[in-house]
Amino acid sequence: MTLRSFSLAKPAHVFGRDAEWNRLAAFAGRSAPHATLGVVSGRRRMGKTFLLRALTEACGGFYFGATDATAGESLRQFGAALAEHAGAPAPYSFATWDEALTALFRLAGSQDARNAEAGAPPLLVVLDEFPYLAKAAPELPSLVQREIDRFQTEPSRMRLLLCGSAMSVMGGLLASTAPLRGRAQLELVMRPFGYRAAAEFWGVGDDPALAARLHAVLGGTPAYRRQFLADDVPGSLAEFDDWVCRTVLSPFSPLFREARYLLAEDADIRDTALYHSVLAAVAQGNRTRGGIANFIGRKSVDISHPLNVLEDSHLLVKETDVFRAGKSQYRITEPLINFYEAVMRPAWVRLEAGQAAEVWDRSGERFASQVAGPHFEAMCREFVLGPGSSLIGGSLGHLGSGVVTDPRARRQIEIDVAVVEPGNGRAGASVVLLGEAKWGTVMGTSHLDRLRQARDVLASRGTDTARCALACFSGAGFSDALAAEAASCDGVLLIGLDELYG
Repeated sequence: MTLRSFSLAKPAHVFGRDAEWNRLAAFAGRSAPHATLGVVSGRRRMGKTFLLRALTEACGGFYFGATDATAGESLRQFGAALAEHAGAPAPYSFATWDEALTALFRLAGSQDARNAEAGAPPLLVVLDEFPYLAKAAPELPSLVQREIDRFQTEPSRMRLLLCGSAMSVMGGLLASTAPLRGRAQLELVMRPFGYRAAAEFWGVGDDPALAARLHAVLGGTPAYRRQFLADDVPGSLAEFDDWVCRTVLSPFSPLFREARYLLAEDADIRDTALYHSVLAAVAQGNRTRGGIANFIGRKSVDISHPLNVLEDSHLLVKETDVFRAGKSQYRITEPLINFYEAVMRPAWVRLEAGQAAEVWDRSGERFASQVAGPHFEAMCREFVLGPGSSLIGGSLGHLGSGVVTDPRARRQIEIDVAVVEPGNGRAGASVVLLGEAKWGTVMGTSHLDRLRQARDVLASRGTDTARCALACFSGAGFSDALAAEAASCDGVLLIGLDELYG
Protein backbone atom coordinates (compact mmCIF):
# COMPACT_ATOMS: atom_id res chain seq x y z
CA MET A 1 0.00 0.00 0.00
CA THR A 2 1.36 3.43 -0.95
CA LEU A 3 0.07 6.95 -0.64
CA ARG A 4 -0.44 9.21 -3.60
CA SER A 5 1.90 12.13 -4.15
CA PHE A 6 0.28 15.60 -4.09
CA SER A 7 1.71 18.71 -5.72
CA LEU A 8 1.27 22.09 -4.04
CA ALA A 9 1.56 25.36 -5.93
CA LYS A 10 3.31 28.10 -4.00
CA PRO A 11 0.84 30.86 -3.01
CA ALA A 12 1.26 34.21 -4.74
CA HIS A 13 1.83 36.03 -1.44
CA VAL A 14 5.00 34.03 -0.69
CA PHE A 15 7.99 35.87 -2.15
CA GLY A 16 10.90 33.80 -3.43
CA ARG A 17 11.79 30.70 -1.43
CA ASP A 18 11.11 28.50 -4.47
CA ALA A 19 13.68 25.87 -3.50
CA GLU A 20 12.47 25.76 0.11
CA TRP A 21 8.81 25.57 -0.91
CA ASN A 22 9.41 22.80 -3.42
CA ARG A 23 11.33 20.74 -0.90
CA LEU A 24 8.73 21.24 1.84
CA ALA A 25 5.87 20.52 -0.54
CA ALA A 26 7.59 17.32 -1.66
CA PHE A 27 7.98 16.30 1.98
CA ALA A 28 4.35 17.10 2.82
CA GLY A 29 3.01 15.13 -0.15
CA ARG A 30 5.53 12.33 -0.08
CA SER A 31 4.20 9.03 -1.31
CA ALA A 32 5.10 6.70 1.56
CA PRO A 33 2.97 4.50 3.84
CA HIS A 34 4.95 5.32 6.98
CA ALA A 35 5.54 8.36 9.19
CA THR A 36 8.28 10.79 8.16
CA LEU A 37 10.07 13.49 10.11
CA GLY A 38 11.59 16.80 9.04
CA VAL A 39 13.46 19.55 10.88
CA VAL A 40 13.27 23.20 9.83
CA SER A 41 15.52 25.75 11.49
CA GLY A 42 16.86 29.24 10.96
CA ARG A 43 17.41 32.44 12.85
CA ARG A 44 14.41 34.56 13.76
CA ARG A 45 12.94 36.94 11.17
CA MET A 46 13.76 34.57 8.26
CA GLY A 47 10.10 33.85 7.48
CA LYS A 48 9.96 30.24 8.67
CA THR A 49 6.56 30.60 10.32
CA PHE A 50 5.19 32.55 7.35
CA LEU A 51 6.26 29.82 4.94
CA LEU A 52 5.12 26.90 7.10
CA ARG A 53 1.72 28.47 7.75
CA ALA A 54 1.25 28.89 4.01
CA LEU A 55 2.26 25.26 3.46
CA THR A 56 -0.08 24.01 6.18
CA GLU A 57 -3.00 25.98 4.79
CA ALA A 58 -2.28 24.74 1.26
CA CYS A 59 -2.48 21.08 2.26
CA GLY A 60 -5.00 21.26 5.10
CA GLY A 61 -2.51 20.27 7.78
CA PHE A 62 -2.23 21.01 11.47
CA TYR A 63 -0.05 23.90 12.65
CA PHE A 64 0.81 24.53 16.30
CA GLY A 65 2.95 27.48 17.33
CA ALA A 66 4.37 26.98 20.81
CA THR A 67 4.98 29.78 23.29
CA ASP A 68 7.48 30.13 26.11
CA ALA A 69 5.28 28.52 28.75
CA THR A 70 5.21 25.76 31.34
CA ALA A 71 4.61 22.17 30.27
CA GLY A 72 1.07 22.30 31.67
CA GLU A 73 0.10 25.48 29.84
CA SER A 74 1.66 24.23 26.61
CA LEU A 75 -0.35 21.00 26.90
CA ARG A 76 -3.59 22.97 27.32
CA GLN A 77 -2.76 25.13 24.30
CA PHE A 78 -1.87 22.07 22.24
CA GLY A 79 -5.02 20.19 23.28
CA ALA A 80 -7.23 23.12 22.32
CA ALA A 81 -5.52 23.57 18.93
CA LEU A 82 -5.63 19.85 18.11
CA ALA A 83 -9.31 19.59 19.06
CA GLU A 84 -10.14 22.56 16.82
CA HIS A 85 -8.30 20.95 13.92
CA ALA A 86 -10.07 17.61 14.46
CA GLY A 87 -13.48 19.31 14.78
CA ALA A 88 -14.00 18.11 18.36
CA PRO A 89 -16.74 19.87 20.37
CA ALA A 90 -14.40 20.60 23.30
CA PRO A 91 -10.64 20.97 23.87
CA TYR A 92 -8.69 17.79 24.47
CA SER A 93 -7.31 17.37 27.98
CA PHE A 94 -3.89 15.74 28.13
CA ALA A 95 -2.14 14.92 31.39
CA THR A 96 1.25 14.37 29.76
CA TRP A 97 3.00 14.92 26.46
CA ASP A 98 3.07 11.14 26.13
CA GLU A 99 -0.72 11.20 25.84
CA ALA A 100 -0.66 14.23 23.55
CA LEU A 101 1.74 12.71 21.01
CA THR A 102 -0.10 9.40 21.06
CA ALA A 103 -3.30 11.25 20.18
CA LEU A 104 -1.54 13.29 17.51
CA PHE A 105 -0.10 10.27 15.74
CA ARG A 106 -3.43 8.47 16.07
CA LEU A 107 -4.90 11.08 13.70
CA ALA A 108 -2.61 9.77 10.99
CA GLY A 109 -2.55 6.18 12.16
CA SER A 110 -3.58 2.91 10.62
CA GLN A 111 -7.30 3.64 10.18
CA ASP A 112 -6.67 6.85 8.21
CA ALA A 113 -3.81 5.23 6.34
CA ARG A 114 -6.20 2.61 4.93
CA ASN A 115 -8.39 5.46 3.73
CA ALA A 116 -5.36 6.81 1.87
CA GLU A 117 -5.89 4.08 -0.69
CA ALA A 118 -9.04 5.97 -1.65
CA GLY A 119 -7.03 9.14 -2.18
CA ALA A 120 -6.67 10.73 1.27
CA PRO A 121 -3.57 12.94 1.37
CA PRO A 122 -0.80 12.68 3.95
CA LEU A 123 -1.31 14.65 7.16
CA LEU A 124 1.17 17.50 7.59
CA VAL A 125 1.81 18.47 11.21
CA VAL A 126 4.00 21.46 12.08
CA LEU A 127 5.22 21.98 15.64
CA ASP A 128 6.69 25.48 15.46
CA GLU A 129 9.04 26.91 18.10
CA PHE A 130 9.78 23.35 19.19
CA PRO A 131 12.64 24.50 21.50
CA TYR A 132 10.01 26.09 23.77
CA LEU A 133 8.26 22.73 24.10
CA ALA A 134 11.49 20.81 24.62
CA LYS A 135 12.59 23.30 27.27
CA ALA A 136 9.43 22.71 29.32
CA ALA A 137 9.30 18.98 28.54
CA PRO A 138 12.81 17.60 27.87
CA GLU A 139 11.36 14.15 27.18
CA LEU A 140 9.66 15.35 23.98
CA PRO A 141 12.40 14.38 21.48
CA SER A 142 12.44 10.85 22.91
CA LEU A 143 8.65 10.63 22.67
CA VAL A 144 8.77 11.77 19.06
CA GLN A 145 11.43 9.15 18.38
CA ARG A 146 9.23 6.44 19.86
CA GLU A 147 6.24 7.38 17.71
CA ILE A 148 8.29 7.77 14.52
CA ASP A 149 9.89 4.36 15.11
CA ARG A 150 6.54 2.78 15.87
CA PHE A 151 5.03 3.99 12.63
CA GLN A 152 7.85 2.64 10.53
CA THR A 153 6.20 -0.78 10.86
CA GLU A 154 2.59 0.40 11.15
CA PRO A 155 0.90 2.44 8.40
CA SER A 156 0.72 6.20 8.95
CA ARG A 157 0.07 9.34 6.93
CA MET A 158 2.09 11.46 9.39
CA ARG A 159 4.43 14.11 7.95
CA LEU A 160 5.85 15.81 11.04
CA LEU A 161 7.90 19.00 10.84
CA LEU A 162 9.70 20.32 13.91
CA CYS A 163 10.65 23.98 13.54
CA GLY A 164 12.59 26.42 15.70
CA SER A 165 14.81 29.49 15.83
CA ALA A 166 17.19 28.43 18.60
CA MET A 167 19.89 27.19 16.25
CA SER A 168 21.94 25.37 18.88
CA VAL A 169 18.85 23.49 20.09
CA MET A 170 17.59 22.62 16.62
CA GLY A 171 21.04 21.54 15.48
CA GLY A 172 21.30 19.26 18.49
CA LEU A 173 18.09 17.40 17.66
CA LEU A 174 19.80 15.33 14.99
CA ALA A 175 23.37 15.35 16.31
CA SER A 176 25.53 12.68 17.88
CA THR A 177 23.54 10.52 20.30
CA ALA A 178 20.36 12.64 20.24
CA PRO A 179 17.13 10.58 20.22
CA LEU A 180 16.14 11.77 16.74
CA ARG A 181 19.51 11.08 15.19
CA GLY A 182 18.98 9.27 11.87
CA ARG A 183 15.18 9.66 11.95
CA ALA A 184 14.73 12.78 9.79
CA GLN A 185 14.10 12.66 6.04
CA LEU A 186 14.42 16.44 5.76
CA GLU A 187 16.75 18.97 7.38
CA LEU A 188 16.14 22.46 6.03
CA VAL A 189 17.87 25.62 7.23
CA MET A 190 16.12 28.85 6.26
CA ARG A 191 18.74 31.45 5.37
CA PRO A 192 18.45 35.14 4.49
CA PHE A 193 17.73 36.17 0.93
CA GLY A 194 20.80 36.48 -1.27
CA TYR A 195 21.75 40.01 -2.25
CA ARG A 196 19.94 39.80 -5.61
CA ALA A 197 16.72 38.39 -4.17
CA ALA A 198 16.88 40.96 -1.35
CA ALA A 199 17.11 43.80 -3.89
CA GLU A 200 14.02 42.47 -5.65
CA PHE A 201 12.20 42.02 -2.33
CA TRP A 202 12.90 45.62 -1.33
CA GLY A 203 12.03 46.87 -4.79
CA VAL A 204 15.43 48.46 -5.44
CA GLY A 205 16.84 46.03 -7.99
CA ASP A 206 17.11 48.76 -10.62
CA ASP A 207 19.39 50.85 -8.38
CA PRO A 208 22.48 48.69 -7.65
CA ALA A 209 24.27 51.40 -5.63
CA LEU A 210 21.29 51.72 -3.29
CA ALA A 211 20.66 47.97 -3.19
CA ALA A 212 24.26 47.23 -2.18
CA ARG A 213 24.18 49.76 0.68
CA LEU A 214 20.79 48.57 1.87
CA HIS A 215 22.01 44.97 1.91
CA ALA A 216 25.19 45.96 3.76
CA VAL A 217 23.03 47.33 6.60
CA LEU A 218 20.07 44.91 6.77
CA GLY A 219 21.11 41.92 4.69
CA GLY A 220 18.42 39.61 3.39
CA THR A 221 16.18 39.27 6.45
CA PRO A 222 12.59 39.39 5.14
CA ALA A 223 10.91 40.64 8.32
CA TYR A 224 12.85 43.90 8.41
CA ARG A 225 10.96 45.44 5.51
CA ARG A 226 7.36 44.70 6.36
CA GLN A 227 7.05 43.75 10.02
CA PHE A 228 9.70 46.15 11.29
CA LEU A 229 9.57 49.10 8.90
CA ALA A 230 6.06 48.85 7.44
CA ASP A 231 7.49 49.07 3.91
CA ASP A 232 9.54 52.19 4.60
CA VAL A 233 12.02 51.85 1.70
CA PRO A 234 14.44 54.53 0.46
CA GLY A 235 13.27 55.68 -2.95
CA SER A 236 16.74 56.48 -4.28
CA LEU A 237 20.39 56.63 -3.29
CA ALA A 238 19.90 60.30 -2.40
CA GLU A 239 17.38 59.25 0.28
CA PHE A 240 19.57 56.54 1.81
CA ASP A 241 21.22 58.72 4.49
CA ASP A 242 17.90 60.06 5.77
CA TRP A 243 16.44 56.57 5.70
CA VAL A 244 19.28 55.16 7.84
CA CYS A 245 18.82 57.94 10.39
CA ARG A 246 15.04 57.53 10.73
CA THR A 247 15.08 53.74 10.83
CA VAL A 248 18.19 51.87 11.96
CA LEU A 249 19.72 54.73 13.95
CA SER A 250 16.53 56.08 15.51
CA PRO A 251 15.78 55.05 19.12
CA PHE A 252 12.08 55.00 18.16
CA SER A 253 12.60 52.34 15.49
CA PRO A 254 12.22 48.60 16.25
CA LEU A 255 15.48 48.06 14.37
CA PHE A 256 17.42 50.21 16.83
CA ARG A 257 17.88 47.45 19.42
CA GLU A 258 17.42 44.49 17.09
CA ALA A 259 21.11 43.55 17.06
CA ARG A 260 21.08 43.28 20.84
CA TYR A 261 17.92 41.17 20.79
CA LEU A 262 19.40 38.76 18.25
CA LEU A 263 22.09 37.86 20.78
CA ALA A 264 19.81 37.79 23.81
CA GLU A 265 17.38 35.39 22.08
CA ASP A 266 19.88 32.54 21.87
CA ALA A 267 19.56 30.25 24.87
CA ASP A 268 23.29 29.45 24.93
CA ILE A 269 24.35 33.10 25.14
CA ARG A 270 24.34 34.24 28.73
CA ASP A 271 27.18 36.74 29.10
CA THR A 272 26.09 39.03 26.27
CA ALA A 273 28.88 41.52 27.04
CA LEU A 274 31.53 38.94 26.15
CA TYR A 275 29.78 38.01 22.93
CA HIS A 276 29.38 41.64 21.91
CA SER A 277 33.10 42.13 22.53
CA VAL A 278 33.92 39.17 20.31
CA LEU A 279 31.69 40.53 17.55
CA ALA A 280 33.10 44.04 17.95
CA ALA A 281 36.60 42.64 17.53
CA VAL A 282 35.63 40.99 14.26
CA ALA A 283 33.76 44.07 13.05
CA GLN A 284 36.85 46.19 13.61
CA GLY A 285 39.05 43.91 11.52
CA ASN A 286 40.42 41.50 14.14
CA ARG A 287 39.32 38.38 12.32
CA THR A 288 41.76 35.72 13.57
CA ARG A 289 41.34 33.88 16.85
CA GLY A 290 44.49 35.50 18.23
CA GLY A 291 43.41 38.95 17.06
CA ILE A 292 40.01 38.56 18.70
CA ALA A 293 41.57 37.37 21.97
CA ASN A 294 44.00 40.30 22.05
CA PHE A 295 41.21 42.78 21.34
CA ILE A 296 39.07 41.67 24.26
CA GLY A 297 41.97 40.98 26.62
CA ARG A 298 41.52 37.22 26.93
CA LYS A 299 43.67 34.20 26.16
CA SER A 300 42.96 32.48 22.88
CA VAL A 301 41.79 29.31 24.62
CA ASP A 302 39.29 31.33 26.69
CA ILE A 303 37.25 32.41 23.68
CA SER A 304 36.71 28.95 22.20
CA HIS A 305 33.25 28.61 23.72
CA PRO A 306 31.83 31.97 22.59
CA LEU A 307 33.25 31.45 19.12
CA ASN A 308 31.63 28.01 18.90
CA VAL A 309 28.29 29.33 20.16
CA LEU A 310 28.30 32.20 17.67
CA GLU A 311 29.09 29.76 14.87
CA ASP A 312 26.30 27.41 15.97
CA SER A 313 23.94 30.41 16.03
CA HIS A 314 24.94 31.26 12.45
CA LEU A 315 26.14 34.72 13.52
CA LEU A 316 29.80 33.98 12.81
CA VAL A 317 31.37 31.88 10.12
CA LYS A 318 34.92 30.55 10.11
CA GLU A 319 36.46 30.86 6.65
CA THR A 320 39.60 28.94 5.79
CA ASP A 321 42.45 30.51 3.85
CA VAL A 322 42.44 28.85 0.43
CA PHE A 323 46.21 29.28 0.08
CA ARG A 324 47.49 28.56 3.59
CA ALA A 325 46.55 25.32 5.30
CA GLY A 326 45.54 25.76 8.92
CA LYS A 327 44.87 29.49 8.62
CA SER A 328 41.37 30.88 8.97
CA GLN A 329 39.45 34.05 9.72
CA TYR A 330 36.04 34.82 11.17
CA ARG A 331 33.33 36.86 9.50
CA ILE A 332 30.04 38.17 10.91
CA THR A 333 27.21 36.73 8.83
CA GLU A 334 24.41 39.05 10.00
CA PRO A 335 24.90 42.51 8.41
CA LEU A 336 22.80 44.32 11.01
CA ILE A 337 24.99 43.00 13.82
CA ASN A 338 28.13 44.06 11.96
CA PHE A 339 26.60 47.51 11.39
CA TYR A 340 25.67 47.74 15.06
CA GLU A 341 29.12 46.78 16.31
CA ALA A 342 30.98 49.04 13.86
CA VAL A 343 28.75 52.10 13.75
CA MET A 344 26.12 52.09 16.49
CA ARG A 345 27.70 50.60 19.59
CA PRO A 346 30.62 53.09 19.79
CA ALA A 347 28.12 55.99 19.65
CA TRP A 348 25.26 54.40 21.56
CA VAL A 349 24.77 57.21 24.10
CA ARG A 350 24.54 59.84 21.35
CA LEU A 351 22.13 57.72 19.35
CA GLU A 352 19.88 57.26 22.37
CA ALA A 353 19.93 61.03 22.76
CA GLY A 354 18.53 61.40 19.25
CA GLN A 355 21.72 62.50 17.52
CA ALA A 356 21.43 60.05 14.62
CA ALA A 357 22.24 62.61 11.91
CA GLU A 358 25.41 63.76 13.67
CA VAL A 359 26.60 60.19 14.31
CA TRP A 360 25.90 59.08 10.75
CA ASP A 361 27.60 62.14 9.30
CA ARG A 362 30.80 61.21 11.14
CA SER A 363 30.57 57.48 10.37
CA GLY A 364 31.19 57.57 6.63
CA GLU A 365 34.74 56.26 6.74
CA ARG A 366 33.91 53.62 9.35
CA PHE A 367 30.89 52.47 7.36
CA ALA A 368 32.94 52.16 4.19
CA SER A 369 35.89 50.29 5.72
CA GLN A 370 34.23 48.13 8.38
CA VAL A 371 30.75 47.53 6.96
CA ALA A 372 30.36 48.11 3.23
CA GLY A 373 33.87 46.99 2.26
CA PRO A 374 33.86 43.52 3.88
CA HIS A 375 30.24 43.04 2.87
CA PHE A 376 31.06 43.86 -0.75
CA GLU A 377 33.78 41.20 -0.74
CA ALA A 378 31.26 38.62 0.47
CA MET A 379 28.82 39.74 -2.23
CA CYS A 380 31.48 39.23 -4.89
CA ARG A 381 32.12 35.68 -3.69
CA GLU A 382 28.36 35.03 -3.73
CA PHE A 383 28.27 36.35 -7.30
CA VAL A 384 31.00 33.96 -8.45
CA LEU A 385 29.26 31.07 -6.71
CA GLY A 386 25.91 31.82 -8.37
CA PRO A 387 25.14 34.13 -11.30
CA GLY A 388 28.80 34.62 -12.19
CA SER A 389 29.69 30.94 -12.22
CA SER A 390 30.24 31.09 -15.97
CA LEU A 391 33.34 33.20 -15.27
CA ILE A 392 35.06 30.12 -13.89
CA GLY A 393 33.82 27.72 -16.54
CA GLY A 394 31.70 25.66 -14.19
CA SER A 395 34.63 24.87 -11.90
CA LEU A 396 33.70 23.13 -8.65
CA GLY A 397 36.86 24.28 -6.90
CA HIS A 398 36.98 25.78 -3.43
CA LEU A 399 35.68 29.37 -3.36
CA GLY A 400 37.01 31.70 -0.70
CA SER A 401 39.69 34.22 0.09
CA GLY A 402 43.26 34.03 1.29
CA VAL A 403 46.74 35.48 1.43
CA VAL A 404 49.55 34.79 -1.03
CA THR A 405 52.96 35.35 0.54
CA ASP A 406 55.67 36.66 -1.76
CA PRO A 407 58.99 35.84 -0.04
CA ARG A 408 61.11 37.76 -2.54
CA ALA A 409 59.24 41.01 -2.14
CA ARG A 410 58.61 40.25 1.54
CA ARG A 411 54.95 41.11 1.24
CA GLN A 412 51.57 39.50 1.56
CA ILE A 413 48.99 39.84 -1.18
CA GLU A 414 45.41 39.61 0.00
CA ILE A 415 43.08 37.87 -2.43
CA ASP A 416 39.42 38.69 -1.77
CA VAL A 417 37.91 36.23 -4.24
CA ALA A 418 39.66 33.00 -5.20
CA VAL A 419 38.66 29.70 -6.77
CA VAL A 420 41.17 26.88 -6.24
CA GLU A 421 40.82 23.33 -7.47
CA PRO A 422 42.63 20.86 -5.21
CA GLY A 423 45.17 18.43 -6.56
CA ASN A 424 44.02 15.10 -7.92
CA GLY A 425 46.46 12.20 -8.04
CA ARG A 426 49.68 13.35 -9.66
CA ALA A 427 48.24 16.70 -10.67
CA GLY A 428 48.78 19.54 -8.24
CA ALA A 429 46.35 22.26 -7.27
CA SER A 430 45.18 24.73 -9.90
CA VAL A 431 43.90 28.27 -9.53
CA VAL A 432 40.89 29.20 -11.63
CA LEU A 433 40.25 32.75 -10.42
CA LEU A 434 42.06 35.44 -8.46
CA GLY A 435 40.07 38.55 -7.63
CA GLU A 436 40.37 41.79 -5.69
CA ALA A 437 37.32 43.68 -4.45
CA LYS A 438 37.24 47.40 -3.60
CA TRP A 439 34.05 49.04 -2.40
CA GLY A 440 34.87 52.75 -2.51
CA THR A 441 37.99 52.83 -4.70
CA VAL A 442 38.20 53.41 -8.43
CA MET A 443 40.39 50.48 -9.41
CA GLY A 444 43.41 50.99 -11.63
CA THR A 445 46.19 49.01 -13.27
CA SER A 446 48.05 48.69 -9.96
CA HIS A 447 45.30 46.41 -8.67
CA LEU A 448 45.61 44.21 -11.74
CA ASP A 449 49.39 44.15 -11.36
CA ARG A 450 49.00 42.90 -7.80
CA LEU A 451 46.82 40.03 -8.98
CA ARG A 452 49.38 39.16 -11.65
CA GLN A 453 52.12 39.13 -9.04
CA ALA A 454 50.07 36.75 -6.88
CA ARG A 455 49.52 34.49 -9.89
CA ASP A 456 53.26 34.44 -10.63
CA VAL A 457 54.09 33.55 -7.02
CA LEU A 458 51.62 30.66 -7.08
CA ALA A 459 53.00 29.45 -10.41
CA SER A 460 56.52 29.47 -8.99
CA ARG A 461 55.35 27.06 -6.30
CA GLY A 462 54.09 24.58 -8.86
CA THR A 463 50.44 25.61 -8.82
CA ASP A 464 48.75 25.36 -12.20
CA THR A 465 47.69 28.89 -13.26
CA ALA A 466 47.15 28.23 -16.96
CA ARG A 467 43.39 28.78 -16.69
CA CYS A 468 43.56 31.49 -14.05
CA ALA A 469 41.36 34.52 -14.73
CA LEU A 470 42.07 37.82 -12.98
CA ALA A 471 39.03 39.74 -11.76
CA CYS A 472 38.68 43.26 -10.44
CA PHE A 473 35.45 43.91 -8.52
CA SER A 474 34.62 47.53 -7.74
CA GLY A 475 31.72 49.42 -6.25
CA ALA A 476 33.16 52.73 -7.51
CA GLY A 477 34.26 51.92 -11.06
CA PHE A 478 37.48 51.46 -13.02
CA SER A 479 40.07 53.79 -14.47
CA ASP A 480 40.27 54.29 -18.24
CA ALA A 481 43.72 52.70 -18.26
CA LEU A 482 42.45 49.57 -16.54
CA ALA A 483 39.43 49.37 -18.83
CA ALA A 484 41.70 49.63 -21.90
CA GLU A 485 44.05 46.96 -20.60
CA ALA A 486 41.19 44.61 -19.76
CA ALA A 487 39.78 45.08 -23.26
CA SER A 488 43.07 44.04 -24.81
CA CYS A 489 43.87 41.08 -22.54
CA ASP A 490 42.16 37.72 -22.37
CA GLY A 491 41.33 36.49 -18.89
CA VAL A 492 40.98 39.93 -17.28
CA LEU A 493 37.50 40.67 -15.90
CA LEU A 494 36.07 43.96 -14.65
CA ILE A 495 32.93 43.50 -12.56
CA GLY A 496 31.06 46.48 -11.14
CA LEU A 497 27.71 46.88 -9.41
CA ASP A 498 25.82 46.71 -12.70
CA GLU A 499 27.32 43.28 -13.41
CA LEU A 500 26.75 42.06 -9.85
CA TYR A 501 23.04 42.93 -10.10
CA GLY A 502 22.65 42.54 -13.85
